[in-house]
This record gives sequence, structure tokens and C-alpha cells, in this order.
Amino acid sequence: MGGEEIIEGLRRAVREYDPNMAREYARKAAEAGIDPVRALEEGLASALREIGDKFGRGEIFLTELVAAAQAMEAGAEVLKKKILEMGRAEYVGRFLIGTVEGDIHSLGKGIVAAMLMAAGFEVIDLGEDVPTEVFVEKVREFKPDILGLSALMTTTMAKQREIIEALKAAGLRDKVKVMVGGAPVTEEWAREIGADACGLDANDAVKKALQLVGRKVD
Repeated sequence: MGGEEIIEGLRRAVREYDPNMAREYARKAAEAGIDPVRALEEGLASALREIGDKFGRGEIFLTELVAAAQAMEAGAEVLKKKILEMGRAEYVGRFLIGTVEGDIHSLGKGIVAAMLMAAGFEVIDLGEDVPTEVFVEKVREFKPDILGLSALMTTTMAKQREIIEALKAAGLRDKVKVMVGGAPVTEEWAREIGADACGLDANDAVKKALQLVGRKVD
């Protein structure tokens, strides 16, 4: 089975809401030596974006979007292990990451965390549905170089702004770089709320994180 056929199989698994198929094709991708990041971005994530667009146009129900996301997560777990096996570079900094309050989605965050670890970051994952005050407390406690704020829904994006304002109020904003990310998040939104960077996808997030800590990126 060729690489393109495997990538298409990953897309089909998400389109058909089939987590078992997603795991199967993720394993095939690993066995075939396909770059796990490519399998994630061109396969699973590509199909989920299609499903997300359909949901945005009112063509499918929320239950179908959730089912597609669950299929992607199933395949992503297999690929995440391969990303971690790619080896860890020298230590480059500490990255605190979490999904904002009101948002229970971990979609993509786990992959970003795995890729950051492979790039040399110490990653502290606070999980999902994290209250604003907890982000502030953990920034004070762990003193990360970068704080990553994930929001997978337009209804929770405002929490990213709230957290940045809370960091300012606590006198911590100038002590940490803030990166925002998530399906609805854009560069324009990041600038509007005063974030330092916006991770448009997993690869982009890692590149920008390295730049934020002063590392050269190829």
C-alpha cells in the first residue's frame, strides 16, 4: 500500500467517523515509514477541517463533528507515539499548555505537546477546561518560557483574551510569552488580544515556539 493510499485512508476514517479505521491506517503509516506529522496534517487533520467546514455551513450536526473528532483522536494517539519516538533534542525551554475554561476538547493539543517535547521543550500539560485563575497560578508556579492557550470553539476564544488580561493584572505578562491556537484562532485574533504568536497547526506552533525562545528555525 502506497503512501498516498494510506493518507487517503486516514482521511476516509475521519469522514466515516471510524476510530478503528483511523488506528489501523495510523499503524500502516508508521509501518510504511511515513512522517507521522505529515500523516496527521495531510490525513487526519485535513479531513477534520472538511468536517468542521460542513458543520460551519450547517450541513451536519454537532454529533457528527464530535464523532469525526473522536476518530481523529484515535489515529492521533498512534501517531503521537511515533512523534515521541523520533527523539528529543537538547533542552530549549519550558512550555505550559492547556485548553481554556468551557472547552473540553483536547484535539490537536496532545500532538502539539508531543512535537514540542521532541523539539526539546519541557512540556507541562494542564489538560482541558482550565479556569483562568489556574493558568495564572501555574505561570507563577512553573515560570514557563511560553504559555500555550488552546480554544477549539469560537464561543471559548474570548477566554484567551481574558487570560492575557489576567496575567497583566497579576504582573506576570512580561515574564512569559503567550501563544494561542485552535481551529477558529487566526493571526489577526492573536494580534487583537495581544498574544505573542499564533500556532496555525502543529508544525507552525513548534516553529514559532522555537523562535520565541530565540532558536533558529530552518
